[in-house]
Formats: sequence, structure tokens, C-alpha cells
Amino acid sequence: MKPVLLLDVVGLTPRALRQMPRLSRLASTGWQARLDTVLPAVTCSVQSTMLTGLAPAQHGAVGNGWYFRDLGEVHLWRQHNRLITGEKLWETARRLDPDYTAANICWWYAMGMTTDVTVTPRPIYHADGRKSPDAYIRPPALHDELTDRLGDFPLFTYWGPTASITSTRWIVDATRHLLATRTDALTMAYLPHLDYDLQRFGPLDPRADAAAADLDAALGPLLDDAEARGITVMVVSEYGIEPATTPVDVNRVLRSAGLLEVYVQDGREQLDPWTSRAFAVADHQVAHVYVRDPDDLPRVGALLRDLPGVDLALDRQAQATFGLDHPNAGELVLVAEPSAWFTYYFWLDDDRAPDYARGVDIHRKPGYDPAELFFDPADRLAKARAGLNLVRKKLGLRYAMSTTPLDPTCVRGTHGRLPESPTDAPVVLCSDPDLSTADAVPAAAIKSLVLQLQGLAARV
Repeated sequence: MKPVLLLDVVGLTPRALRQMPRLSRLASTGWQARLDTVLPAVTCSVQSTMLTGLAPAQHGAVGNGWYFRDLGEVHLWRQHNRLITGEKLWETARRLDPDYTAANICWWYAMGMTTDVTVTPRPIYHADGRKSPDAYIRPPALHDELTDRLGDFPLFTYWGPTASITSTRWIVDATRHLLATRTDALTMAYLPHLDYDLQRFGPLDPRADAAAADLDAALGPLLDDAEARGITVMVVSEYGIEPATTPVDVNRVLRSAGLLEVYVQDGREQLDPWTSRAFAVADHQVAHVYVRDPDDLPRVGALLRDLPGVDLALDRQAQATFGLDHPNAGELVLVAEPSAWFTYYFWLDDDRAPDYARGVDIHRKPGYDPAELFFDPADRLAKARAGLNLVRKKLGLRYAMSTTPLDPTCVRGTHGRLPESPTDAPVVLCSDPDLSTADAVPAAAIKSLVLQLQGLAARV
């Protein structure tokens, strides 16, 4: 059976490939196609579709998070694999070949994943409130093997204002180590670097070109290792990033209309999903709007369809057209206009914003916040205080990182809606020229293509 290295180079597009000679060489000796992504074009939805071959309406990952109705809480970036319905790629392969083994390095929904190897960021939350970088790694002995060799997983360069290529290099090195020490049929690695500067500065900025070139250089040794070992490489993307110019405060509109409610603690406002008649879980260019009473749907729909920056407001029937009509989805799903995107902000006065709003806090915020990639430009001491807090951390002291701006106009790149330009659409590359394919590959076909590469597709 052919071993396959499946790389998720998030944000990879033909535009980025212009700055990536090593990946371009892989495509020229194999093949390249457009990847027809799903709505929403966000990490958790697209990855789940690629690994199950199902649409979000079937596997349930309607975004990077959603409103958990049975809990009455919004959760983004949950990790457990059982949130995703459907047989995953390696599970299908094992039915056909019980000796099939698979390794996952940082693809999402890794907790409880049935791969033979799992590596995923997992901070240590200390009893005194401190957070330290680490990873969940199994088998357990592999944890010390990787950290002794590579150091602790660099969590603070994986996301936040100090996000950089350091985390991607760690993932590349961990993947190289697994290729050198194991013989898995499938090795998957998620490489996030393009996400950072393309959201910070936009895809047309020279710094976006530099990020692509840096990632290509970091990938070179891994691609060379795979080539030397006769491992077939498939490179997928999830979405392309487009320029961002227009933040849309959908929750503030709902609040001003008397539909969204808050409660107050310590002088700060918190979203109250239990009593709100309607609220939105913002996720890049898509927002799930949860409407408690069906009688309110016409009013909410009319209000939001007329909101500047909204392109589509999909009810359940319209969601089915996009394969998104799952119970996890909102009663309405908003899709932003090109270059617009949705904030999660629900407060009307920044002095009343919750404490997490000014920090990197992906699990408490009831929506995605790309402003976490920035030090607050209005606070000249934000970066200095962040450095002081790192010193406090090393001394074992508690600290709060209040670095995130509340002005969203600093964000210059976004994604989530379906792409309009082939230049900025995601791609799939493969080193095997014998695998026949069309000019475009649906995201749901990635699973079967990998099985086809390994000679298993005919047996499914």
C-alpha cells in the first residue's frame, strides 16, 4: 500500500503559490486542481468534510463553533472527535485493511480521534489560573520523545498577536520525526502559517507574499523527506483569504432591536443566550443566527437581510441548497458580502465589554475574533505589558494578557463565503501524476482520492 502524507496548508491559493517554488515543483511533477470548498469555508467545516466525505448537513460541523442548544451555551473550537458524525478516512481504510495505521498532527477534532498517533495543542490549565503551553500527544511515550527533541509545543506562536512561523516549523519537524520513526499508511499535518499575516494584512500585501515564501522554505525538508521515502504527498487547502474592509456588528443590531439580551457581572456585560430572542454566533464571513421563537423569524430575517454587509440570509430551506441544514446551524445563516465579515461584539459601550474581549480567549468568546492577531494599536504599552506578563508567567505568577483591540478595522483579511475568483480559491496538489482528476475537486472527494491513491477506493 502506498503511504500518503496529507498536508493541510490552510489558505493556500494560486496567488500564494506564485511565491512558493517548492510546492509549485510538486504540482508541476504531479497535478494541481481547484478545491471546491464548502459553506462555511472555515477550518472545522472543511476539514470534517474532507475526512468524512460528507457535507456539514451530515457531519454536523456547521462552523468552528455553534450554539449547543442542550447546554444553552456557545462553544467555539471544541476538540472532541465525536462531535463529528460520519466514518473518517482512516476508519474506512481499516475496514478494508485491518493493519492500516494513521497519524494526525494538528488537524482539528483530535481529542478522542481514532488515529494511532495524535498530536494536538493542549495547554496546561493550572489550579491557580495560569496557562502553560503543551500538547496532547498519544501514545503517551511520544510526548516526551517529541518535546525532548523539539521543545514544548509553541502555543503562543500558534495563535494570538505573537503568532508566527515558529509553530508551523514545530509541526513540520514533528511530522518529519514521525516519518523517520514510523511507517504509517496515512500521516496528516495541519500547517497554519498562511492564516496569520493574510488575515493581519490581507492577501495583496507584500507581507502575505513573504509569509508564503517563508512557509515554502519551511516545508522543503518535509517534502524532500517524503520524496526520498517514496511517500505520495497530497496538499489540500480549506479556503482562500480575501481583503477585508467592512466589519458587520450583527449582534449589536439585534440588541438595539430588543432581541439580544445581556446580564451584568462586576460591571461588565455578558451575552445571555438563555433569554435572548435572537443572537448570532459570528464566524468570519458566516454568522449563525439562533432564533428562540419561530414567530420572531420573519422580523429577524427582515431586519438582517437589510443590514449593510449582508449578502445572504439563509433559512432552513435555503441552507439545504448549500448542504448546511443541520440542527446545529442557526435558524438563519448569514453570509457576508465580499470583503465584509461579522464581529461577535454584543456590547454597546467598550467600557462595559467583558474582560475576555481584550484578551486571547478563543473558548470564552461567543464568536470568532480575528483582532486577537494584533497588539492593540491604541495602547502604546500593550506589547511591553505582554512582555512583562511573560516574565510573571516564568516566575509562576498569575497574569492577564489585555492586548486585543476592540476596533476591528485593523483586520485586513477574511474568509468563509464561497470564493468568486479562481486566483483566490483553495487548491489541491498531488505528487502522483497517475491519479486522474478534473480541473476542480470537491472537498468531499478528498477522502476517496486518498483511498484511490492507496488502492483501496475500489473496495469501498
